Amino acid sequence: MIRYITAPFKWFFKLEAASGLLLLIAAVIALILSNTNLSYYYFEILNFHFLIGTKTFGLDLSVLHWINDVLMAIFFFVVTLEIKREFIQGELSKPKQALLPIIGAIGGMAVPALIYIIINYDTGYTLRGWAIPSATDIAFSIGVLSLLGSRIPISLKVFLVALAIIDDLGAIIIIAFFYSTELQYIYLSLMLASFILLLIFNKLGIKKFYPYLIVGIFLWFFTYKSGIHSTISGVLLACSIPHKNKEKDYSLLMKLEHLLSPYVAFGIMPLFALANAGVTLDNVTFNTIISPVPLGIMCGLFFGKQIGVFVFSYFAVKMKLAEMPTNSNWIMFYAVGILTGIGFTMSLFVGNLAFLENTEHIDGVKIGVLIGSTLSALMGYFLLLIVSKKK
Repeated sequence: MIRYITAPFKWFFKLEAASGLLLLIAAVIALILSNTNLSYYYFEILNFHFLIGTKTFGLDLSVLHWINDVLMAIFFFVVTLEIKREFIQGELSKPKQALLPIIGAIGGMAVPALIYIIINYDTGYTLRGWAIPSATDIAFSIGVLSLLGSRIPISLKVFLVALAIIDDLGAIIIIAFFYSTELQYIYLSLMLASFILLLIFNKLGIKKFYPYLIVGIFLWFFTYKSGIHSTISGVLLACSIPHKNKEKDYSLLMKLEHLLSPYVAFGIMPLFALANAGVTLDNVTFNTIISPVPLGIMCGLFFGKQIGVFVFSYFAVKMKLAEMPTNSNWIMFYAVGILTGIGFTMSLFVGNLAFLENTEHIDGVKIGVLIGSTLSALMGYFLLLIVSKKK
């Protein structure tokens, strides 16, 4: 009996699109909660503070900050594990394979940022949001692509995954260098000392996770206090996890990636969407939508991503720097480029960092990300549906 009840759930969580669908459901729920009589309770819960530890030695954060600063550090940890594995033995390990998604990702980050800057050039502080439309949401974009099943060549799916991974790497670098607050050098020194200790663990060949975890907790705390965003601690911790190309058994990196990925995909990311996608639409007008922040994000995601990815990739292939994905054509490739405009999770995250001190722009960020990502998802999906052949 239990087997029959749980069977549909097991089937759902095995779907490639499942994580993206959960993100969509979480975003819709957030919009409903923030625009009904439940909005008061929704925002009250997000702003509710609770303490872990003591007032002297502990953390007193709001629910929203526990999600964005603590849980998202785990998200970045898993993303970096994936990036590291891909560069060591995956699709990014061979220069010829890696070059096309790398060049496409560079175009997909540069052009949206340029569009946002042009639209916000005269507005001063809103220029801080230049990186918001530069990121691709892996779960959403792969989820949309997987809905088309065997109609899409495996090579295009690999290209999109690789490009999204490089996008995430670019976002990590941007966050580290452009969205840090005033540095506290004592904590920064402790953070670097913790990272060096983790690298020593790696050099000594320690394959148990507990030593890394214990130092990693201190690393998170020191990073949080240093002025660098705390999620970077997840990146540094992942960089220290050992993995060798020729290991016969699963390495510690692969074990952690396989263990944590479902919790990130089906837990942390939907929870992040639920906490960050809520925006009150009562006072939203056409003028609100075309104000500099949402307009810059919308145009960056919808126009900038597809133009940047396609144009840079096109010239890379024509100049024989990279190879076109097998069994694909330029129209299908362009449609996949449109899907990279689904920025959602990472765009919302960068938006929160960009306007940390000017929260009046956060609603504009959410509106721009939701509209730009939705347009990209719909246009990319239906163009692929039209031009792909059913197998």
